[in-house]
Amino acid sequence: MTPAPPAHFAMFSIAAHGHVNPSLDVVRELVARGHRVSYAIPAPFAEKVAETGATPVVYASTLPTDDDPDAWGTELIDHVEPFLNDAVQALPQLAKAFEEDVPDLVLHDITAYPAPVLAHTWGVPALSLWPNLVPWEGYEEEVAEPMFAELKASPRGKAYYARFEAWLAEHGVDTPPDRLIARPRRALVLIPRALQPHADRVDESVYTFVGACQGARAGQGEWRRPAGAERVVLVSLGSSFTKRPEFYRACAEAFRTLPDWHVVLQIGRFVDAAELGDLPGNVEVHSWVSQLAILRQADVFVTHAGAGGSQEGLATATPMVAVPQAVDQFGNAEVLQALGVARHLPMEDVTPERLREAVLALVDDPEVARRAARIQADMAQEGGTRRAADLIEAELDRGPRRG
Repeated sequence: MTPAPPAHFAMFSIAAHGHVNPSLDVVRELVARGHRVSYAIPAPFAEKVAETGATPVVYASTLPTDDDPDAWGTELIDHVEPFLNDAVQALPQLAKAFEEDVPDLVLHDITAYPAPVLAHTWGVPALSLWPNLVPWEGYEEEVAEPMFAELKASPRGKAYYARFEAWLAEHGVDTPPDRLIARPRRALVLIPRALQPHADRVDESVYTFVGACQGARAGQGEWRRPAGAERVVLVSLGSSFTKRPEFYRACAEAFRTLPDWHVVLQIGRFVDAAELGDLPGNVEVHSWVSQLAILRQADVFVTHAGAGGSQEGLATATPMVAVPQAVDQFGNAEVLQALGVARHLPMEDVTPERLREAVLALVDDPEVARRAARIQADMAQEGGTRRAADLIEAELDRGPRRG
């Protein structure tokens, strides 16, 4: 395959691990191929972006961060309105930053609303890097319309959509807000097809599944199984909804009487290890761990079933106990259970006894191991990072190149 001539790509995302992390290995690969990547990102993630070889283009954001998950509020409008507010104030910053350095192609996370607007203004193609499940044919009627009906009928919802439409029209974009977000011109899906509900109804002329783009992640550190640990379970609720000391205590208690099991507890930044009280000797506690390094050796993964964690569990063929916390995690938990490689255990049902029962049932079932190995093999065929980079380079042929 003839290498693509060097190009300038501009990637846009928000300050959230679940939206930045899936793109990083793809960006690293593009840089390794000789391309220049400018990555628009708020300051807290600039260093992580720079490590890929991309140039961080720092902009000020008004979105709540992973440090303050409670700031998102409790109603649906509280979860969608901040993205529009942020886009309106970020667009002038980003337009100015790229004024003298317009890219050949725009790459963007699904939450980066200014990106397709800027691509339209610049007359360059845009490609969405999709970090979670995508809409299928019939999704609007089956899911979106019932979910948003009350919002669209409310005064606050009507004002939100009117403002969104006016903002798009101001910049010459005639795409309705819902389609701008959920129906891009072209998208690379950075999750395995196995995680996608109704995958047979997804329009693959728009959405191409490239699977997990994880990379080696050697820079995140290594982990070694302790001597005498016959089985290892990793417990992690991700980076946002981690303020759950009672849950971590239950996980520790579940294995107090099973000394041949070793428990790795990742408790996040919002819980102090002292809050967990007297822990068994077979439990180690960290605010953060090198998750993929542990999963490569673990026997079970107790996870919130976020898109990133779910696909890491599948990629390492690790059976999972899914304890979802928010948004798409509930759907992911159901998909994992339907695949036969996980148990869905709602948070309100978690007790040491039920958790232990779920874990032991998974590791004692040879069918679970067989299914997990098959999915792992299927994922390896999806192409991952290299295929994503190939497809991004192919998009350059669809639009004019800049000198």
